[in-house]
Amino acid sequence: MELSEIREKIDTVDEQLLKLFLERMSLAEEVAAYKNEHHLPILNKERERAVLARVTEQSGEKERYAYHLFSTLFELARSRQAELISAPTRVAAQVKASLEAGSAVFPQTGLVACQGVEGANSQMACDRLLPRGNIVYVKTFEAVVAAVESGLCKFGVLPIENSSNGSVRAVYELLQDHRLSIVRSTRLCIRHELLALPGVKMDDITEIYSHEQAIGQCSHFLEGLNGVRVIPCDNTAVAAKMVSERGDRHAAAISSHACAELYGLESIRDDIQDSDNNYTRFICIAKDPVIYAGANRISLVIACDNKPGALYEILSKLAALGINMTKLESCPVTGRNFEFIFFLELEASVLEPGVLPMLEELERSCQNFQFLGNYAEV
Repeated sequence: MELSEIREKIDTVDEQLLKLFLERMSLAEEVAAYKNEHHLPILNKERERAVLARVTEQSGEKERYAYHLFSTLFELARSRQAELISAPTRVAAQVKASLEAGSAVFPQTGLVACQGVEGANSQMACDRLLPRGNIVYVKTFEAVVAAVESGLCKFGVLPIENSSNGSVRAVYELLQDHRLSIVRSTRLCIRHELLALPGVKMDDITEIYSHEQAIGQCSHFLEGLNGVRVIPCDNTAVAAKMVSERGDRHAAAISSHACAELYGLESIRDDIQDSDNNYTRFICIAKDPVIYAGANRISLVIACDNKPGALYEILSKLAALGINMTKLESCPVTGRNFEFIFFLELEASVLEPGVLPMLEELERSCQNFQFLGNYAEV
C-alpha cells in the first residue's frame, strides 16, 4: 500500500474519532448537569479506574498507549465539567475577591517592607515596583512577611529566584506557610563587585562577606582565591556597610557599585559574578489577595498523589488550554518521607476563558492547592 493511501485511511479514521470525541464531550456535559443537580463531585476515581482497567485489558501490546489516551480523555471531560458545574471552590472566591479589590493602576505609593539596608538589591527592586513608596528596612525575610501580615506595611518585596543560582528556597517556604498574595514582580540585572576600604589591595584580603545568594553567584571567582575565608551575612548592602564601619583593611564585601559610592568603598574587582546574564526576580507581596490590571502571570503551590502519572495529569490540564508553564520546581515537604510539593508559574490571566475553571479543577483534584496570585511582571 502506498503512503498516500495509508494517509487517506488515517484521515478517515480521524474524522470518525473527531465525531466520537465530540459525542463523548456532549455526554460529559450531560454528566456534569446530573452531578450539579445531585451535588456530586466531578472526580469519580472508582469509575475512571474501572474504565482504564477495561481498555488496557482490551488493548493488547498497545495497552500503554490506550491508558494515556483515555487518561487524557478523562482530563478533558473533567475540565469541561468544571466549566459547567457551579460548586463553590476556595480559588473562585479568592479570585473574585482579588478582582473586586484591584484597580486599573498598580499603586505607586505605600509603606513597603524590604530586607537589608540602603543600597540593597531589594531596595532597587522596591524603587522599581513602587517608585514613590516609603521603605521600611528589616533584617530578615521572615520580618518582611511579619510586617505585611501585621498590617505595618501594605507591601513587602522579596527575592524569589536568580538566573545563575536558582530559587531562593527560604522565600518559597514562606509563601507556602503564610497566606500572602503576589501582586507584582520584577527582575533586575545583578552585577557584583568586590569592595574594600580605599587603598586596599587584593593581596590584603583575608575575609569576604556577603549574602549566601551572592556568594553562590560568584562561586567561580571565590574558588580561585587562596587563604580567604568567605562569611555569609544578611545582605550584600549589609556586608558593604559592615566593612565600611569596621575599618578592617583585611575585609571585603561582595556588593554593588551603588554600595561602593554609598559607603565610601572602592572596587577591587568588578563583574565577579559567574555569568553576565545574572538576573534576580523579586516579588511584591500583600496581605489580602488583589489582582491589578495587566495581570498575566499566575503562581501556584500544588501537591499531588504519589503515583505514576500524577504530575502528568496536572500538566495535561494546562496543555488542554494551551497555557505555557514558565516554572516547575519541586520542594520536599518538611517532616514527610520523600513527599514533595510543586511550585508552578503560568503565563495566563484568570480573565481568559477556561483559566478559572482549570484552577478550580486543580483545587478539586490536588491534595494541596494554593493560589499565590495573578500579577504582572514589570
